[in-house]
Amino acid sequence: MVKFTIEQIRGLMSKSTNIRNMSVIAHVDHGKTTLTDTLIFRAGITSPNNARFMDTRPDEKDRGITIKSTAISLHCQLGEEDISAIQQTSEGSEFLINLIDSPGHVDFSSEVTAALRVTDGALVVVDTIDGVCVQTETVLRQALAERIKPVVVINKVDRALLELKISKEDLYQSFCRTIESVNVVISTYHHAALGDVQVFPDQGTIAFASGLQGWAFTLQQFAKRYSQKFGVDQGKMMKRLWGDNFFNPQTKKWSTKSTDADGRPLERSFNMFVLDPIFRIFEAVMGSTKKEGIGSILEKLDITLSHSEQSLEGKHLLKAIMQKFLPAGDALLNMIVVHLPSPATAQRYRVATLYEGPMEDESALGIRDCDPAAPLVLYVSKMVPTSDKGRFYAFGRVFSGTVRSGQTVRIQGPNYVPGKKDDLFVKSVQRTVLMMGRTVDALDDCPAGNIVGLVGIDQFLLKSGTLTTSQTAHNMRVMKFSVSPVVQVAVEVQNPADLPKLVEGLKRLSKSDPCVKTSISESGEHLVAAAGELHLEICLKDLIEEHAGVPLKVSEPVVPYRESVNAESSAVALSKSPNKHNRIYLKAMPLGEELTKAIEEGEINPHDDFKLRARVLADQFGWDITDARKIWAFGPDTTGPNVLVDVTKGAQYLAEIKDSSIAGLQWAAKAGVCTGEPLRGVRFNLVDVHLHTDAIHRGGGQIIPTMRRAIYAASMLAQPVLQEPVFIVQIQCPEGAIGGVYSCLSTRRGQVFSEEPREGTPMFTIKAYLPVSESFGLSAALRQSTGGQAFPQCVFDHWAAIPGSPLDKGSKLEEIVTKIRTRKGLDAVIPALDNYLDKL
Repeated sequence: MVKFTIEQIRGLMSKSTNIRNMSVIAHVDHGKTTLTDTLIFRAGITSPNNARFMDTRPDEKDRGITIKSTAISLHCQLGEEDISAIQQTSEGSEFLINLIDSPGHVDFSSEVTAALRVTDGALVVVDTIDGVCVQTETVLRQALAERIKPVVVINKVDRALLELKISKEDLYQSFCRTIESVNVVISTYHHAALGDVQVFPDQGTIAFASGLQGWAFTLQQFAKRYSQKFGVDQGKMMKRLWGDNFFNPQTKKWSTKSTDADGRPLERSFNMFVLDPIFRIFEAVMGSTKKEGIGSILEKLDITLSHSEQSLEGKHLLKAIMQKFLPAGDALLNMIVVHLPSPATAQRYRVATLYEGPMEDESALGIRDCDPAAPLVLYVSKMVPTSDKGRFYAFGRVFSGTVRSGQTVRIQGPNYVPGKKDDLFVKSVQRTVLMMGRTVDALDDCPAGNIVGLVGIDQFLLKSGTLTTSQTAHNMRVMKFSVSPVVQVAVEVQNPADLPKLVEGLKRLSKSDPCVKTSISESGEHLVAAAGELHLEICLKDLIEEHAGVPLKVSEPVVPYRESVNAESSAVALSKSPNKHNRIYLKAMPLGEELTKAIEEGEINPHDDFKLRARVLADQFGWDITDARKIWAFGPDTTGPNVLVDVTKGAQYLAEIKDSSIAGLQWAAKAGVCTGEPLRGVRFNLVDVHLHTDAIHRGGGQIIPTMRRAIYAASMLAQPVLQEPVFIVQIQCPEGAIGGVYSCLSTRRGQVFSEEPREGTPMFTIKAYLPVSESFGLSAALRQSTGGQAFPQCVFDHWAAIPGSPLDKGSKLEEIVTKIRTRKGLDAVIPALDNYLDKL
């Protein structure tokens, strides 16, 4: 156990081949934080009894779950024989591991995305008993999309031995099933640039562990032990310790058949050489024949216990022996250093997915080569609140160049376009710091390939952005979150004098969480939107206690809706400008779910080259190529899933009203005609315009409101519909509780679409679609109807149209529309079509 200094860490920062940037990702409660503790202990930062070092907030300790991802830098030294495997690609035996422990609860997936962006490798933790769950698959998919290489830890092996008491062969089969599930996910989201990253025990990319007891092993450790004992090659031994390999102790020969020549069964080598010693230790310590056999086992394995450890009993003694036999820190560090890529390797194949600009410019080359002397490119993935109230560290990674205290940089927000001045600040970085869990240490500078915190630029960035010293640099790509904020509440102050504090608090809240959305509705309410109930609860707690610090009134949760259309407008909608000199003719039609999703996911966006985009629209979505080239704008917010297309023939003065028309689209798409909710999936065709010849009579004041009225009229003529957000719910429960789950879901308009047993366990996995509006209190209701045996996980999945038309009097949909309009302070009844449609 060697304590290390910040100077040593700073020295290692310059050797980009000896750095490993990695995140720990998994389903909730599979043991990420506990496993991370074993690595931190191995690096000499904490004592072995200091549990959950990475939980930095009081509510994380109380609930026993991670809420915010936390970073720490570990200095570690490997033994000579371990390094031989990677001798060519690294210098010396000292390594720097920048580790981020991320949350597993689905409501905090955005924290995982922010962590993955700045790392190159992922330690995926899977519970031996629960196997690959919904969130394991989600985070693994996110990692592979960011071109991040995974290694796997199968955790909680001690539970299989102590609670389930399963045999060696059953445990081996259970491991095989889990590994297969992981590899199925990996091969589904496979990308050629990353290469084959499936994981296998005999390649050393899978470890088996018990985070709680602090022990872990990879097959490499056992292969090393036996290769010395039998004098055989370590690599060959490792291959034989997994799969259908059997050893015959009589003839001392290996075989791939499970019986010998006389038909007697042979024991699988993994069970015999790897599991047998572990089972024996467990049996000797926890079994009935206590104490007699322990001495001889310890002698065979060269384990010596200290005087105080010899007096331990039960699980404490087991933990002490296993930690000496298979220390977790060593196995995991070995696996991370040998099998995860260094920044120098990873940035070569990640640059194409990370950088928006051309691959030949100086910034792209600097990122590709991880060059500390190139122009600075640093991506800030999240803001971390500091102990100084209201201030934040900008947390991110240096991909190219070197960042220094006092350096002047260009701060480019997510909406920055090269060559323009929007969303750009030129400021200097006050200080650079090293993030160490709950504390920070000062650094003078930080070269490419490292993770760093910056002080003094928090007021110029909202959530994320790119810092650079190059005038020509483009942005790093914006992160795609797997969850979206679909549950919102309105907050107001109890004492009107506190209003400025609330406004300031909402700004800070929005900065501190990658996925929370704060806004002010048209009726003046302050809205907070989050990914789910737990996320919302934590955000409101932070807002009240930390960011605003004043008592608040919180409304019932509200669900956002979207407005859309079901058919093409039955007639051309005409709107005249206030001065009656200009006319706009418009039609609305559905965009189609596939194209709408492609726009929402950024596969088709306003920044694409219009000819290339038109080609894709024509080939994949059946658009007319001429129309596809004449898309004027996307809306709302210039990127939303609605488009305005110019299909006019020979109209005059079009170019001059284009900007005003686009402004009209943004305004109308932000708040639709039926409920004032945003529009989704509508295409507006500008059929014709008649404009006044004199420019002064067709300014923005005439065109913008007219465009908005035309859009409203066209929407009402095209069978308007309301879409509601729908969760996909995954519920794990034993067979006896399935009936309770079904009855609970059916009362909430849930639709079950899959029910599968988990092999080797008594559990079933049920998947269902559930409207978000029906999901409040689902956990409590399920616990009640199944006696606490079912645990749901909800992730936003898609928007679904509510049957019926909002214009039908007395329908269920009209009731919903009236509620929304009343809440927003609008007139309870949808205005009549005549308000928007003009006659010739």
